[in-house]
Amino acid sequence: MFYRLFLSLTVVLAAAACSTTDQIHDHDQSHEHHQHSEAGIHAPDTGDLSALEELYWSRLQESRMNFTQADIDFMTDMIVHHAQALIISRLAPENNASQSVQTLAARIINAQDDEIALMQKWLRDRGQPVPIVHIHGLELHVEMEMPEESMAHGEHGHGHHQDEDRHHGHNMHHHDMSHHDDMPGMLTQEQIEHLASLNGRDFDRYFLKYMIEHHDGAVIMVRDLFSVDGAANDTEAFELASDIHAEQVTEINRMQQMLDAIEGL
Repeated sequence: MFYRLFLSLTVVLAAAACSTTDQIHDHDQSHEHHQHSEAGIHAPDTGDLSALEELYWSRLQESRMNFTQADIDFMTDMIVHHAQALIISRLAPENNASQSVQTLAARIINAQDDEIALMQKWLRDRGQPVPIVHIHGLELHVEMEMPEESMAHGEHGHGHHQDEDRHHGHNMHHHDMSHHDDMPGMLTQEQIEHLASLNGRDFDRYFLKYMIEHHDGAVIMVRDLFSVDGAANDTEAFELASDIHAEQVTEINRMQQMLDAIEGL
């Protein structure tokens, strides 16, 4: 929907520009024709352009309201799912992982950190509660930024998932993490602590095993979203989920190759 609206606006502007160019070209043909066409040469009316722009943003906002509860649940859960991947990946340099695993972990951090921000913005733009994640060592804590504050951010809202605490007064609510334990691929706290106790080659092996399991879970979550009637019709939601799916599948294949090499398969 976003791209169709953008394309429509672009076509209108291009048509207006072409019309002006044609008229100027006619002016060069003859002095007589110049006298006739001069009165017709004019820049696109700024009022018309303002109206088109206003219509464009109005249609964009309307398109953002085309979402389901399944879309909301997916974004909310995937933010927490991604946050756990950040915890796991941050262990790589601290636990003497191989350079290839450290490079992979850094890529995971960069990609999923950005996707957390995008999913937070998706929720905020639609007036939904936004999970704000705080990572303290091996522990993940989540607060919910409530819609009243979310709407105040408007189009300028940004995802905030840094470790430092933020103070939002009564608009922040502690989020119960218990239901997230049932999400596909989520590691238990015991598994995370086990990984944190390892070093070198042992760390590499379990990091890859756990992260493959974790990525598999994200793939399942995307497939579950797409299986819900009416879900992911929102363009931004569809593109976010599709990108996550493609990224996770690609990394699963890469990690499986790395794990096979470690285990001599």
